[in-house]
Amino acid sequence: MKNSGKLKTTTLDIALIGMMVAVIEVCKVALMGLPNIELTTFWIIMFTLFFGRKIIFVIPVFILIEGCIFGMQIWWVMYLYAWPLLAMIAWIFRKQESVWFWSILSAIFGLFFGFLCAIPYVVIGAVDGGLVSGLYAGFTWWIAGIPYDLLHCVGNFVLMLVLHYPIKGAMKKVNRLLKG
Repeated sequence: MKNSGKLKTTTLDIALIGMMVAVIEVCKVALMGLPNIELTTFWIIMFTLFFGRKIIFVIPVFILIEGCIFGMQIWWVMYLYAWPLLAMIAWIFRKQESVWFWSILSAIFGLFFGFLCAIPYVVIGAVDGGLVSGLYAGFTWWIAGIPYDLLHCVGNFVLMLVLHYPIKGAMKKVNRLLKG
C-alpha cells in the first residue's frame, strides 16, 4: 500500500500523546510554586527529539487543558505561539547531540519567554491607543518581567543540564519498546 504522506495516528500514538501531555501538566503543576521554574520547556524539547511529529498533537492538547484549568486569558494566547515555536526550533536542531547545546537553547528560550509574551500587549496597546502606545505597553511589560526571565533562563539551563542524560537514556528505552 502506498504511503499517502499523511501522519498516521494509531491507538498507541494516542496513548503516548496522552502520557506526554500528562507528564507536562503534572510537572507544571508540581513546580507552580516556584517563580518561572518549569519543566515544560524541557519536556517539549525532549518529546520533540524522541517522538518527532507527535508533538504537533501534544502541544495543542496541553494548551487546551491549561486554558480549561486556569482560564483562557491573555497568557493563554501567548502559549498558542510560544510552545509551538519551541517545538519547531527543537525539530530544526533535532540532530544536535550536545547537552550543552540543549541547555543553552533552553536558557535562551527562558530568557526570551517574556519577550514572546509581550507580543499580545503590543497588539492590544496598538488597537487601544495606536502603534506607539502598543510598543510602549509591550516593552514595559517585557522589561518589568526581566527578573523572572532571568530565573526562567537559569532554571531551564540547570534542568536541561541535570535531566538531559537520564531522560535521554529512559526515552531511548521507551522508543525501543514502542518499536518492538
